[in-house]
Amino acid sequence: MVYYRHDSLDATFAALSDPTRRAILARLAEQDGMSVSDIAKPFAVSLPAVIKHLDVLESAKLIRRSKTGRVVSCELTAAPMEDAMLWLNRYAQFWSKQLDRLAAFVEETSCPSPAPTSSKSQASPSNVVSMRRRKRSTPPGPTPKKS
Repeated sequence: MVYYRHDSLDATFAALSDPTRRAILARLAEQDGMSVSDIAKPFAVSLPAVIKHLDVLESAKLIRRSKTGRVVSCELTAAPMEDAMLWLNRYAQFWSKQLDRLAAFVEETSCPSPAPTSSKSQASPSNVVSMRRRKRSTPPGPTPKKS
């Protein structure tokens, strides 16, 4: 049996639960070593808000920050996501087996074939005569102004 560090998984899933943090990780996956200000550019939130998101990502060990002079840059560290993927794969295998069993059951179960239809119209016969619908009432007129 595979054992997972629950604190690490909890931090990873908590960090990945926010769409802004997922977008930050996607940007870092495309271009590693981005400065904090470059990371913050496309987001409609303040720089301090982005820094808070980076704090969460760093505490989950999903990014690493380094400072060169006055520039703080970030790089992706995807190892915690690998642990999360291993955890998720167990459930993917479970659902795959369940769906395979369902497909086998459906294939084994014989379904009665539909009765042959005649070349006549597919509409069912009806004795009810169609009636015209009542017209809807007109919308209310303007309300008088109070003086």
